Amino acid sequence: MKLQQVLSYVRKAADDYHMIEENDKIAVGISGGKDSLTLLYALSSLRRFYPMRFDIHAVTVDLGFDNLNLEKIHTLCGELQVEYTIIKTDIAKVVFEDRKETNPCSLCAKMRKGALNQGIKAAGCNKVAYAHHKDDVVETMLMSLIYEGRFHTFSPVTYLDRMDLTVIRPLMYMNESDVIGFVNKYNVPVVKSPCPVDGHTKREYVKNLLRQLNLENPGVKERMFTAIRKGNMKGWESFGSNKK
Repeated sequence: MKLQQVLSYVRKAADDYHMIEENDKIAVGISGGKDSLTLLYALSSLRRFYPMRFDIHAVTVDLGFDNLNLEKIHTLCGELQVEYTIIKTDIAKVVFEDRKETNPCSLCAKMRKGALNQGIKAAGCNKVAYAHHKDDVVETMLMSLIYEGRFHTFSPVTYLDRMDLTVIRPLMYMNESDVIGFVNKYNVPVVKSPCPVDGHTKREYVKNLLRQLNLENPGVKERMFTAIRKGNMKGWESFGSNKK
């Protein structure tokens, strides 16, 4: 997938849900994975021509694993002229050594998000962009149905009143396959997650389930996404002129 196509998806999401406003300073959470780096590329390009002036600041929360190398991310941010901050933490030690969590993902996510939000505010940002794509939206809905018994997923835009911070998700119209295509075409320097439980989570189970459902029932993922957009969930009201 070409950058122009990625920008088309991102701009539509930004326009439909009023994600970007004049003089926003948007933090981009960078894990080093394909999704967050695609988002970084997209927003760094979008700011050159978007009618609302905005700036971006890349932020990585270093969980404390010894084998995380962020040099390529440093180089990329320099090439894109994006300021980059790494927040050092000992989250890995707390979760895996001190607490020895049997379900480490929940605690890790809470601690990582707390460290990220503090770093974002310290950098003077008023918004943070998460790299959730369409597959993430649908997978989260399926996880809520299976494990919580409710029809729910995250919103395109979420205001965190305790932090006075707005979360936006500009990749929400992109399929994961689109992201993979973009990363491969532009040789994006993806950094593999050093987490020992990466790929062995409930989300990974639901991801595989959705893939199987879509193989057996072509188009089911798109229909689920449409159901989410039209399901009257809070935060999913589209402000754009093209409502699907």
